[in-house]
Amino acid sequence: MEAASHHLTRVISHGMNADTVISDWPALTSAEVARVLQHYPQAGKPLRLEWHSPRPFSAACVMHTDAGEIFVKRHHVRVRDVAALAEEHRFVAHLHANGLPVSTALQTTEGATALSDEHWTYEVFWLAPGVDLYRDALSWTPFSSTAHAHSAGRMLARLHQAARGYDAPARTARPLISSFTIFSQHDPVRPLQHYIEQRPAIADYLQERPWRGEVAQHLLPFHARLKPYLDEMTPLWTHNDWHASNLLWSDSSATARAQTVLDFGLCDRTSALHDVATAIERNIVEWLAIPHRPDQLVHLDLLDALLDGYDTLLPLGARQVRTLAALLPLVHAEFALAELDYFHGVTQSPQNAALAYDTYFLGHAAWFNGHEGQRLLAHLEARALRLDQTAVAQPL
Repeated sequence: MEAASHHLTRVISHGMNADTVISDWPALTSAEVARVLQHYPQAGKPLRLEWHSPRPFSAACVMHTDAGEIFVKRHHVRVRDVAALAEEHRFVAHLHANGLPVSTALQTTEGATALSDEHWTYEVFWLAPGVDLYRDALSWTPFSSTAHAHSAGRMLARLHQAARGYDAPARTARPLISSFTIFSQHDPVRPLQHYIEQRPAIADYLQERPWRGEVAQHLLPFHARLKPYLDEMTPLWTHNDWHASNLLWSDSSATARAQTVLDFGLCDRTSALHDVATAIERNIVEWLAIPHRPDQLVHLDLLDALLDGYDTLLPLGARQVRTLAALLPLVHAEFALAELDYFHGVTQSPQNAALAYDTYFLGHAAWFNGHEGQRLLAHLEARALRLDQTAVAQPL
């Protein structure tokens, strides 16, 4: 956090609970953005800084220039360096070339898609078309209508179609990457140990924790249920943060359609079903409401709409739906560890590190043993049974 003294302005950011906090990262200033845009001649001359993003893991803003509106995002180099952003930008470029409505990164005068400046790394985009309906929505905020859920599901299927043929290797060990390298294996214990060893901050945090026993208690029983379905996890580069706030919409109505896909910061090589399970985890369960009202946290109408939308392009069979049910209690786990890496190793927040490990990594898995978690999994099983019955009824 040594860079904070260079820019003293802070903005209100989304906290890890249902609250707002002072941002970890200093806000972008007009002078700073002007300095960055000197490397992007197509971006035009800055006129006024219009908006600061409340997202917590980086700093971002919209700058109005004489060439249009520009979105500028700044990361600490320990979170994203130029090479890490290039991984994301190459995937986005592939999706764009295959017809997905995404915002591709602008290039510097040297032809790079990211810019390094001491301890900061920048990326610059044209402001993408669409209404930012969920701009102020916290993570895990559900869709506001079934029409939104349906359109988001269809757009996710479009992304998976566009991602085909992109065969870059999985990303290297970095904070805040939503990978699937541990529970995708038949024996996850050794991959988990390897994951921890690659990330010294996690290893340091877990020194004082009986983590092997906690994983065995809370996570391994779910992995035993997933194991028969691992063959459904065909490797594919995916978004891995499919939330309503990472989509721009056609208008501000309840029937708006998803128009543009944003924010590929968590993308990696996982599988299509991992991405669908992540979409369910992000948009269907109100995790942040658990301390206040433990019941009625699962929006089954939105779940059905999301999957129905996905099915319009890539229909999921009964076995794939059962794979989703087996995967859901584990789909959060690696990103929870990635957040632990970030909170303990980068921002050095004991409170948020404990939240990432106890509440997210362990707690979200344990929640699936309770009434609401079982209600969600039973709903998916009922959907799979209906698909079984439909298949039997189909004439040969």
